Amino acid sequence: MVLDELRTPIVLAPMAGGPSTPDLAAAVSQAGGLGFLAAGYLSAADTAERIARTRTLTEAPFGVNLFAPAAPTPTDDYAGYLAELSRDFPVGEPRFDTDDWDAKLDMLVGERVRVVSCTFGCPSVAEIARLHEAGSEVWVTVTSVAEARRAIEAGADVLIAQGAEAGGHRGSFMDRPEDDVTDPLSLFALLQLLVANVNVPIVAAGAIATGPGVAAALSAGAAAAQLGTAFLRCPEAGTAPLLRDAITMDTPTMLTRAFTGRRARGLRNRFLLDHPDAPAAYPEIHYATGPLRAAARAEGNADAVNLWAGQTHTLAAELSAGDLVRQLSEDAKAALKKALSHRIQGC
Repeated sequence: MVLDELRTPIVLAPMAGGPSTPDLAAAVSQAGGLGFLAAGYLSAADTAERIARTRTLTEAPFGVNLFAPAAPTPTDDYAGYLAELSRDFPVGEPRFDTDDWDAKLDMLVGERVRVVSCTFGCPSVAEIARLHEAGSEVWVTVTSVAEARRAIEAGADVLIAQGAEAGGHRGSFMDRPEDDVTDPLSLFALLQLLVANVNVPIVAAGAIATGPGVAAALSAGAAAAQLGTAFLRCPEAGTAPLLRDAITMDTPTMLTRAFTGRRARGLRNRFLLDHPDAPAAYPEIHYATGPLRAAARAEGNADAVNLWAGQTHTLAAELSAGDLVRQLSEDAKAALKKALSHRIQGC
Protein backbone atom coordinates (compact mmCIF):
# COMPACT_ATOMS: atom_id res chain seq x y z
CA MET A 1 0.00 0.00 0.00
CA VAL A 2 1.26 3.47 -0.90
CA LEU A 3 0.69 4.80 2.62
CA ASP A 4 3.24 2.29 3.89
CA GLU A 5 5.86 3.61 1.45
CA LEU A 6 5.67 7.27 2.47
CA ARG A 7 8.50 8.75 4.51
CA THR A 8 5.98 11.04 6.20
CA PRO A 9 2.19 10.61 6.56
CA ILE A 10 1.31 13.84 4.77
CA VAL A 11 -0.98 13.90 1.74
CA LEU A 12 -1.62 16.89 -0.49
CA ALA A 13 -5.29 17.65 -1.02
CA PRO A 14 -6.24 17.78 -4.72
CA MET A 15 -7.42 21.39 -5.09
CA ALA A 16 -9.20 21.73 -8.41
CA GLY A 17 -9.70 25.01 -10.23
CA GLY A 18 -6.18 26.42 -10.09
CA PRO A 19 -4.10 25.62 -6.99
CA SER A 20 -3.29 22.07 -8.09
CA THR A 21 -0.19 21.91 -10.31
CA PRO A 22 2.31 19.22 -11.31
CA ASP A 23 5.03 21.22 -9.56
CA LEU A 24 3.11 21.21 -6.27
CA ALA A 25 2.24 17.52 -6.44
CA ALA A 26 5.81 16.56 -7.34
CA ALA A 27 7.32 18.69 -4.58
CA VAL A 28 5.16 17.05 -1.91
CA SER A 29 5.99 13.57 -3.20
CA GLN A 30 9.69 14.38 -3.45
CA ALA A 31 9.65 15.49 0.20
CA GLY A 32 8.29 12.11 1.28
CA GLY A 33 4.55 12.75 1.31
CA LEU A 34 1.97 11.92 -1.35
CA GLY A 35 1.26 14.60 -3.93
CA PHE A 36 -2.06 14.76 -5.76
CA LEU A 37 -3.18 16.19 -9.07
CA ALA A 38 -6.73 17.51 -9.31
CA ALA A 39 -8.46 16.37 -12.51
CA GLY A 40 -11.69 18.23 -11.74
CA TYR A 41 -12.75 20.60 -14.55
CA LEU A 42 -9.99 19.25 -16.84
CA SER A 43 -10.39 17.04 -19.90
CA ALA A 44 -8.86 13.58 -19.99
CA ALA A 45 -6.21 14.88 -22.39
CA ASP A 46 -5.28 17.80 -20.14
CA THR A 47 -5.10 15.46 -17.15
CA ALA A 48 -2.80 13.12 -19.05
CA GLU A 49 -0.51 16.05 -19.86
CA ARG A 50 -0.30 16.95 -16.17
CA ILE A 51 0.48 13.36 -15.26
CA ALA A 52 3.29 13.33 -17.82
CA ARG A 53 4.66 16.62 -16.50
CA THR A 54 4.58 15.34 -12.91
CA ARG A 55 6.50 12.23 -13.93
CA THR A 56 9.28 14.41 -15.33
CA LEU A 57 9.60 16.05 -11.91
CA THR A 58 9.52 13.02 -9.62
CA GLU A 59 9.73 9.24 -9.64
CA ALA A 60 7.90 9.09 -6.31
CA PRO A 61 4.25 7.96 -6.12
CA PHE A 62 1.48 10.51 -6.62
CA GLY A 63 -2.26 10.40 -7.06
CA VAL A 64 -4.97 11.81 -9.32
CA ASN A 65 -8.38 12.92 -8.06
CA LEU A 66 -11.66 12.63 -9.98
CA PHE A 67 -15.07 14.20 -9.45
CA ALA A 68 -17.83 11.59 -9.51
CA PRO A 69 -20.71 12.75 -11.73
CA ALA A 70 -24.20 13.27 -10.38
CA ALA A 71 -27.57 13.58 -12.12
CA PRO A 72 -28.64 16.76 -13.95
CA THR A 73 -30.80 19.25 -12.05
CA PRO A 74 -34.16 20.38 -13.51
CA THR A 75 -33.84 23.87 -14.99
CA ASP A 76 -36.74 25.18 -12.92
CA ASP A 77 -34.76 24.50 -9.74
CA TYR A 78 -32.15 27.16 -10.50
CA ALA A 79 -33.52 29.42 -13.27
CA GLY A 80 -34.86 31.98 -10.80
CA TYR A 81 -31.54 32.18 -8.96
CA LEU A 82 -29.59 32.79 -12.16
CA ALA A 83 -32.09 35.41 -13.30
CA GLU A 84 -31.55 37.20 -9.98
CA LEU A 85 -27.76 37.08 -10.39
CA SER A 86 -27.91 38.32 -13.97
CA ARG A 87 -29.37 41.64 -12.81
CA ASP A 88 -26.06 42.53 -11.14
CA PHE A 89 -23.40 40.24 -12.60
CA PRO A 90 -22.28 38.71 -15.90
CA VAL A 91 -23.75 35.20 -15.97
CA GLY A 92 -22.95 32.41 -18.41
CA GLU A 93 -24.95 29.44 -19.62
CA PRO A 94 -25.69 26.73 -17.07
CA ARG A 95 -24.84 23.24 -18.27
CA PHE A 96 -24.52 19.73 -17.01
CA ASP A 97 -21.64 17.42 -17.78
CA THR A 98 -19.97 14.37 -16.26
CA ASP A 99 -16.55 16.07 -16.03
CA ASP A 100 -15.24 13.67 -18.71
CA TRP A 101 -15.63 10.80 -16.23
CA ASP A 102 -15.54 7.85 -18.62
CA ALA A 103 -12.66 9.23 -20.68
CA LYS A 104 -10.65 9.97 -17.55
CA LEU A 105 -11.18 6.47 -16.20
CA ASP A 106 -10.02 4.99 -19.51
CA MET A 107 -6.99 7.26 -19.50
CA LEU A 108 -6.07 6.43 -15.91
CA VAL A 109 -6.30 2.71 -16.57
CA GLY A 110 -3.70 3.24 -19.26
CA GLU A 111 -1.54 5.61 -17.20
CA ARG A 112 -1.40 3.29 -14.18
CA VAL A 113 -0.93 5.97 -11.57
CA ARG A 114 -0.39 4.66 -8.06
CA VAL A 115 -3.51 6.22 -6.52
CA VAL A 116 -6.84 7.34 -7.95
CA SER A 117 -9.09 9.16 -5.52
CA CYS A 118 -12.70 10.15 -5.95
CA THR A 119 -14.81 12.99 -4.55
CA PHE A 120 -18.62 13.57 -4.66
CA GLY A 121 -19.34 9.85 -4.84
CA CYS A 122 -17.85 6.42 -5.29
CA PRO A 123 -16.88 4.55 -8.46
CA SER A 124 -18.81 1.38 -9.18
CA VAL A 125 -17.53 -2.08 -8.26
CA ALA A 126 -16.60 -2.64 -11.92
CA GLU A 127 -14.80 0.71 -12.22
CA ILE A 128 -12.77 0.09 -9.08
CA ALA A 129 -11.92 -3.39 -10.32
CA ARG A 130 -10.57 -1.90 -13.58
CA LEU A 131 -8.36 0.50 -11.66
CA HIS A 132 -7.13 -2.31 -9.40
CA GLU A 133 -6.23 -4.40 -12.43
CA ALA A 134 -4.19 -1.46 -13.71
CA GLY A 135 -2.26 -1.39 -10.43
CA SER A 136 -3.95 1.68 -8.91
CA GLU A 137 -5.22 1.98 -5.39
CA VAL A 138 -8.64 3.63 -5.07
CA TRP A 139 -9.27 6.17 -2.31
CA VAL A 140 -12.75 7.59 -1.72
CA THR A 141 -13.69 10.78 0.16
CA VAL A 142 -16.42 10.20 2.74
CA THR A 143 -18.23 12.43 5.22
CA SER A 144 -20.21 9.81 7.15
CA VAL A 145 -20.12 6.18 8.26
CA ALA A 146 -22.85 5.32 5.73
CA GLU A 147 -20.74 6.66 2.86
CA ALA A 148 -17.70 4.81 4.22
CA ARG A 149 -19.55 1.50 4.20
CA ARG A 150 -20.72 2.05 0.62
CA ALA A 151 -17.16 2.84 -0.48
CA ILE A 152 -15.78 -0.27 1.20
CA GLU A 153 -18.49 -2.45 -0.36
CA ALA A 154 -17.46 -1.11 -3.77
CA GLY A 155 -13.82 -2.04 -3.13
CA ALA A 156 -12.18 1.18 -1.91
CA ASP A 157 -8.71 0.66 -0.46
CA VAL A 158 -8.51 3.85 1.62
CA LEU A 159 -11.06 6.31 2.97
CA ILE A 160 -10.44 10.06 3.06
CA ALA A 161 -12.41 11.31 6.05
CA GLN A 162 -13.42 14.90 5.29
CA GLY A 163 -14.56 16.93 8.26
CA ALA A 164 -16.83 19.94 8.07
CA GLU A 165 -13.86 22.25 8.74
CA ALA A 166 -12.31 21.52 5.34
CA GLY A 167 -12.02 24.20 2.69
CA GLY A 168 -13.61 23.83 -0.72
CA HIS A 169 -16.43 21.54 -1.71
CA ARG A 170 -17.93 19.03 0.66
CA GLY A 171 -17.14 15.55 -0.61
CA SER A 172 -20.56 14.15 0.30
CA PHE A 173 -22.09 11.62 -2.07
CA MET A 174 -25.37 13.60 -2.02
CA ASP A 175 -25.82 17.36 -1.66
CA ARG A 176 -29.40 17.89 -0.52
CA PRO A 177 -30.73 21.11 1.02
CA GLU A 178 -32.94 19.09 3.35
CA ASP A 179 -29.79 17.74 4.99
CA ASP A 180 -28.58 21.25 5.89
CA VAL A 181 -30.53 21.18 9.14
CA THR A 182 -28.12 18.47 10.35
CA ASP A 183 -24.70 19.66 11.48
CA PRO A 184 -22.00 18.12 9.27
CA LEU A 185 -19.54 16.00 11.23
CA SER A 186 -16.31 17.63 12.34
CA LEU A 187 -13.13 15.78 11.47
CA PHE A 188 -12.46 14.30 14.89
CA ALA A 189 -16.06 13.22 15.39
CA LEU A 190 -15.95 11.53 11.98
CA LEU A 191 -12.56 9.91 12.67
CA GLN A 192 -13.76 8.36 15.91
CA LEU A 193 -16.89 7.02 14.25
CA LEU A 194 -14.97 5.55 11.33
CA VAL A 195 -12.29 3.94 13.48
CA ALA A 196 -15.05 2.26 15.49
CA ASN A 197 -16.97 1.04 12.44
CA VAL A 198 -14.61 0.23 9.55
CA ASN A 199 -11.37 -1.64 9.06
CA VAL A 200 -9.54 0.13 6.24
CA PRO A 201 -6.88 2.86 6.42
CA ILE A 202 -8.22 6.38 6.92
CA VAL A 203 -6.69 9.65 5.76
CA ALA A 204 -7.86 12.61 7.84
CA ALA A 205 -8.84 15.84 6.06
CA GLY A 206 -10.23 19.10 7.38
CA ALA A 207 -8.45 22.25 8.58
CA ILE A 208 -5.21 20.45 9.45
CA ALA A 209 -2.52 23.10 9.06
CA THR A 210 0.28 22.33 11.53
CA GLY A 211 2.46 19.49 12.75
CA PRO A 212 0.47 19.19 15.99
CA GLY A 213 -2.66 18.97 13.86
CA VAL A 214 -1.12 16.09 11.90
CA ALA A 215 -0.14 14.43 15.18
CA ALA A 216 -3.68 14.79 16.53
CA ALA A 217 -5.12 13.09 13.45
CA LEU A 218 -2.64 10.22 13.74
CA SER A 219 -3.42 9.85 17.44
CA ALA A 220 -7.12 9.63 16.62
CA GLY A 221 -6.52 6.67 14.32
CA ALA A 222 -5.74 8.15 10.92
CA ALA A 223 -2.96 6.60 8.84
CA ALA A 224 -2.10 10.00 7.34
CA ALA A 225 -3.29 13.60 7.21
CA GLN A 226 -4.42 15.39 4.06
CA LEU A 227 -3.77 19.14 3.86
CA GLY A 228 -4.95 21.61 1.22
CA THR A 229 -5.31 25.18 2.46
CA ALA A 230 -1.93 24.84 4.21
CA PHE A 231 -0.27 24.62 0.77
CA LEU A 232 -2.08 27.53 -0.90
CA ARG A 233 0.73 30.02 -0.29
CA CYS A 234 3.49 27.72 -1.55
CA PRO A 235 5.22 29.09 -4.67
CA GLU A 236 4.51 25.82 -6.52
CA ALA A 237 0.75 26.23 -6.08
CA GLY A 238 -1.32 27.85 -8.81
CA THR A 239 -3.30 29.84 -6.24
CA ALA A 240 -4.88 33.02 -7.61
CA PRO A 241 -3.28 36.17 -6.12
CA LEU A 242 -6.62 37.27 -4.69
CA LEU A 243 -6.96 34.04 -2.69
CA ARG A 244 -3.26 33.93 -1.80
CA ASP A 245 -3.66 37.32 -0.11
CA ALA A 246 -7.13 36.73 1.34
CA ILE A 247 -6.21 33.67 3.40
CA THR A 248 -3.73 35.72 5.43
CA MET A 249 -6.62 37.78 6.83
CA ASP A 250 -8.61 36.72 9.87
CA THR A 251 -11.86 36.31 7.95
CA PRO A 252 -14.42 33.72 9.10
CA THR A 253 -15.39 30.92 6.75
CA MET A 254 -18.83 29.61 5.95
CA LEU A 255 -20.56 26.93 3.90
CA THR A 256 -22.34 28.09 0.76
CA ARG A 257 -23.88 26.98 -2.53
CA ALA A 258 -23.85 30.50 -3.94
CA PHE A 259 -21.04 30.06 -6.45
CA THR A 260 -21.39 26.46 -7.63
CA GLY A 261 -24.66 24.96 -6.49
CA ARG A 262 -22.80 22.50 -4.25
CA ARG A 263 -21.98 23.13 -0.61
CA ALA A 264 -18.44 24.42 -0.15
CA ARG A 265 -16.48 26.24 2.54
CA GLY A 266 -14.93 29.58 1.71
CA LEU A 267 -14.02 32.92 3.21
CA ARG A 268 -17.11 34.91 4.08
CA ASN A 269 -17.69 37.78 1.65
CA ARG A 270 -20.56 39.90 0.37
CA PHE A 271 -21.63 37.44 -2.33
CA LEU A 272 -21.98 34.59 0.18
CA LEU A 273 -23.93 36.77 2.62
CA ASP A 274 -26.24 38.08 -0.11
CA HIS A 275 -27.13 34.61 -1.41
CA PRO A 276 -27.69 32.33 1.60
CA ASP A 277 -30.45 30.33 -0.09
CA ALA A 278 -28.77 29.41 -3.37
CA PRO A 279 -30.22 26.20 -4.79
CA ALA A 280 -28.49 22.84 -5.08
CA ALA A 281 -27.58 22.53 -8.76
CA TYR A 282 -24.04 21.35 -9.49
CA PRO A 283 -22.35 21.72 -11.90
CA GLU A 284 -24.96 23.89 -13.64
CA ILE A 285 -24.50 26.90 -11.33
CA HIS A 286 -20.72 26.43 -11.34
CA TYR A 287 -20.62 26.99 -15.10
CA ALA A 288 -23.16 29.82 -15.01
CA THR A 289 -21.16 31.81 -12.45
CA GLY A 290 -17.88 31.34 -14.32
CA PRO A 291 -18.00 34.79 -15.98
CA LEU A 292 -18.82 36.66 -12.77
CA ARG A 293 -15.99 34.90 -10.90
CA ALA A 294 -13.55 35.64 -13.72
CA ALA A 295 -14.58 39.29 -13.78
CA ALA A 296 -14.15 39.59 -10.01
CA ARG A 297 -10.67 38.08 -10.16
CA ALA A 298 -9.67 40.45 -12.96
CA GLU A 299 -10.93 43.42 -10.97
CA GLY A 300 -9.38 42.24 -7.71
CA ASN A 301 -12.85 42.17 -6.16
CA ALA A 302 -12.69 39.75 -3.24
CA ASP A 303 -16.40 40.26 -2.52
CA ALA A 304 -17.61 38.56 -5.70
CA VAL A 305 -15.37 35.52 -6.08
CA ASN A 306 -15.16 32.14 -4.39
CA LEU A 307 -12.31 32.07 -1.87
CA TRP A 308 -12.26 28.41 -0.88
CA ALA A 309 -10.36 27.85 2.37
CA GLY A 310 -10.49 25.78 5.54
CA GLN A 311 -11.14 27.13 9.00
CA THR A 312 -7.43 27.39 9.88
CA HIS A 313 -6.49 29.36 6.76
CA THR A 314 -4.51 32.03 8.61
CA LEU A 315 -1.95 29.36 9.55
CA ALA A 316 -0.94 28.79 5.91
CA ALA A 317 2.77 29.54 5.61
CA GLU A 318 4.62 31.08 2.68
CA LEU A 319 7.12 28.24 2.28
CA SER A 320 8.18 25.97 -0.54
CA ALA A 321 6.08 22.80 -0.57
CA GLY A 322 9.07 20.62 0.25
CA ASP A 323 10.05 22.77 3.22
CA LEU A 324 6.46 22.79 4.43
CA VAL A 325 6.25 18.99 4.32
CA ARG A 326 9.51 18.71 6.25
CA GLN A 327 8.39 21.26 8.84
CA LEU A 328 5.03 19.55 9.29
CA SER A 329 6.74 16.20 9.72
CA GLU A 330 9.24 17.47 12.29
CA ASP A 331 6.58 19.35 14.24
CA ALA A 332 4.27 16.31 14.22
CA LYS A 333 7.02 14.12 15.67
CA ALA A 334 7.72 16.70 18.36
CA ALA A 335 4.01 16.98 19.19
CA LEU A 336 3.63 13.20 19.50
CA LYS A 337 6.70 12.99 21.73
CA LYS A 338 5.38 15.80 23.92
CA ALA A 339 1.96 14.17 24.19
CA LEU A 340 3.49 10.85 25.24
CA SER A 341 5.53 12.62 27.92
CA HIS A 342 2.39 13.78 29.71
CA ARG A 343 1.18 11.44 32.41
CA ILE A 344 -2.52 10.69 32.47
CA GLN A 345 -3.84 11.39 35.93
CA GLY A 346 -4.29 8.22 37.91
CA CYS A 347 -1.87 6.17 35.77
